[in-house]
Amino acid sequence: MFIALLQTILVMALLVLAIPVAVLLVQVLAARFATARATPLSSTRPRIAVLIPAHNEEGGITEVVAGVREQLVEGDRILVVADNCSDATARLAREAGAEVTERFHEQLRGKGYALDHGVRQLALDPPEVLVIVDADCYLGVDALDKISRACVHSARPVQALYLMHASEDAGPMRRIAEFAWIVKNHVRALGFQRLAQPCQLMGTGMAFGWEHIRKVDLATGHIVEDMKLGVDSATAGQPPLFCPEALVYSFFPISESGVSTQRTRWEHGHLSVIQSYVPRLLLQSVKLRHAALAAMALDLSVPPLALLVMLVCVTWGLSLIVAVILGVVLPLGLASVLMIALAAAVLLAWSGFARGVINLGQLLGAFVYVARKVPLYFKFLFNRQVEWVRSKRDSE
Repeated sequence: MFIALLQTILVMALLVLAIPVAVLLVQVLAARFATARATPLSSTRPRIAVLIPAHNEEGGITEVVAGVREQLVEGDRILVVADNCSDATARLAREAGAEVTERFHEQLRGKGYALDHGVRQLALDPPEVLVIVDADCYLGVDALDKISRACVHSARPVQALYLMHASEDAGPMRRIAEFAWIVKNHVRALGFQRLAQPCQLMGTGMAFGWEHIRKVDLATGHIVEDMKLGVDSATAGQPPLFCPEALVYSFFPISESGVSTQRTRWEHGHLSVIQSYVPRLLLQSVKLRHAALAAMALDLSVPPLALLVMLVCVTWGLSLIVAVILGVVLPLGLASVLMIALAAAVLLAWSGFARGVINLGQLLGAFVYVARKVPLYFKFLFNRQVEWVRSKRDSE
């Protein structure tokens, strides 16, 4: 009886893990081998407003505003929301040529509230398309033109390719983090785009039709407001569209405290979204017979890459122990299949998209990176971060 129960528990756990592993493998295979799909663009460029939420960004706001202004045309606007700033962000943004509105509130703090404030300011003279760019991000060539035209053509929110880069002298742990970012934001999103499926919103480089964004409840302190916004858009019948031809990029903080804050917010938020939204989206997709909602739910079900590797390795190890001690081999067979599928997905993603970021030796040493994140996941279980916290900038 005990052996049968133990086998059932392990098999059920493995079947649950098989879902995100299978989704990841399908996305990687599609990104590598499926036919490329050019993003359809409108023949006319809409009038856009670029909204930049900023909290104490005096170290880089001038350069960011200058980069955005280079891509604006007559009739466009750029609005910086200096949110609870105690530095010179507002003054420097004005001097760089942006419109600036300042917001102060002791309790309602976070990016969502800043976005809501900015949208209400822009409503006095609304654009056709609103583009959100973070205050530490830079634009690739013609990024604003591409995502705004794609937004008009599709009548859906559009997400640019958003990459994070490690510094040139960064160690292997930062390189592995950059690789994991490429898998999540580039490879997986590209794979679903080539399968005509939606993507998640990534927080920056996002374009929205005005009639859509003005109705969205942005005034929340949600820890990952971008994921929530993407899910809400998909539920409202406008699943986000990935536009890999447009690039937005930023850099990982050099300081360990900045990286730690950033990683905790992203990963705790991601896991919270999985808990809250995946079952709901799956049920809605079945009820409404909506394939895009099902795809969004499956995409969200894939946890951070380090956690997925950790879970698969742990279940494989437990299955091996059970096989050796009790002679139960079915869980070990299933776990081995998952290990092979996950390894194939990681190696295919690396060979196709990240050879210039990390070498194979560093990639194989990623187990150290995974082990270092164990405390982060235990913290999610017992003391999870639930409020938005801005990452500390290197200039600070």
